[in-house]
Formats: sequence, C-alpha cells, structure tokens
Amino acid sequence: MSVHFAGTTALVTGASSGLGAEFARVLAARGADLVLVARRLDRLEALARELETRHGITARILGADLGEPAAWARVRAFTDAEGVRVSTLVNNAGFATYGVLAETDPGRADEEVRLNVGALTALTRLYLPDLMSEGRGALVNVASTAAFQPVPSMAVYGATKAYVRSFTAAVAWETRATGLRVTALCPGATRTEFFDVVGSEDAKVGRYQSAGQVVRRAMRALDARRTPPVVVSGVANRVGAVLGRLAPERLGLPLTEALMGR
Repeated sequence: MSVHFAGTTALVTGASSGLGAEFARVLAARGADLVLVARRLDRLEALARELETRHGITARILGADLGEPAAWARVRAFTDAEGVRVSTLVNNAGFATYGVLAETDPGRADEEVRLNVGALTALTRLYLPDLMSEGRGALVNVASTAAFQPVPSMAVYGATKAYVRSFTAAVAWETRATGLRVTALCPGATRTEFFDVVGSEDAKVGRYQSAGQVVRRAMRALDARRTPPVVVSGVANRVGAVLGRLAPERLGLPLTEALMGR
C-alpha cells in the first residue's frame, strides 16, 4: 500500500535537480506540501511552479548553500517563520570529489565533509523531534553504494557516505517506536548531474539507473510494513554492497581502485 502524505509537509535538500527534484515530484504527487532547499533559486522557482500547478500543493523555496554551517540553522528559522511543521525530511544535498587525497583541493574536501556529513546531521537533529512527534512521515538520508567499502580515489566521499549509512541505521533504531519511517538510500551510478560535478565518469561503477528508478525504490521501502534502515537501489548494486561488506579490505581495496579507473 502506498503511503499518502496529504496534509503533511516534506523538506527536500538538493532539490534543484536529480534525485532531489524527483523526490519533490513524487512527494507532491502523493499530496505533500514542500519546502525545497538548494543553491540554485531559479531552478527551485520553476520546480515549485510546476508542482503547485500540477498537484495543487504549496511549495516554499529557500536558496541556501548547505556547505556553509550558518545555513543549517537558517533552514530551520525559515520553516519556523513560515509556520511550517515538517513531517518528512529528505537529506539529498551532497557531492563528491575524485582523485587521490594528496592532490585534492583542501577547501573542496572540507566543503564535501560539511555538506555530506555536517548539513545532514544538523538538519536531522534540528527536525527529528518534529518528525517523531508527527509519526506519519519519513526521514530519508541519501547515502551511496560507496558506503559499503573504502573507496580509493574517492576517499572523502566514500567515508562521508559510510557515515550516512551508519548514522541513519542508528537513528532508525532509536526512533523505532515512534512510527517514523527512516532509511538510508544507497544508489549506485545515477543519471543526474553528479558526475558533472565530479568532473569525470571514471568514478562510475556499473550501469546507470534513472533518478526515477532510484526514488521509486526508496518509496517502496517507505511503503513497506517495516521500512528497512538501509536500502540499496538496483539488484547488481545490492550484490556489490554485500560483497563490499564481506570482502577483506586487502582484497577489496585493489579491486575498488581498479573500478575507479586508477
């Protein structure tokens, strides 16, 4: 049975494109009002107009760079000022750097950790009491198949996503009696702007999925009687995730390095 979100509000970060925009479309189709957060305000405005016209929902937008810690509290201040109570939170904002760590720009690596880990953790903490009290929404933290093993050439990204997977599984356990559905979504290669930001498709492993396929997998997890704390999108990716967790690092690291094009 599909969960309906009518009468609730969902906050989606990184909502200007890719998985974030797809989550916004699916949640709006299920009746949720939206708070859309991203850096590119023009894209948010266009998406908000589209979804309000198509589904008759209310979509509020906030332009914010969540790689800056000051923006985390600003998101909460915005929803408070708008009188919005958030029932569903989708922490989708994030990016990756590609290359050996010694050659990675230190500022860019720091921003990667602030966005992928800091913003996700802060927003989860800021909204979790509301999510728990509502008990009819969801917390979706977007991780990656990179979360299941160390990733040479994407060392920072893989570590941030391992954090997201571990963090979300713990929060799912802590909130298990509240009715809140909590999951870490772990997609593999997805046709979004992800690799444009990375700057190379050498980091791609396996076949592409569409953003629609990934979000549909997440929604099936939320619709389940018991939402799994971690969900991997794609059969081949699920096999790879299992192997990544079981293989000794001395065997897994050379293979992962080869898959990364190094």
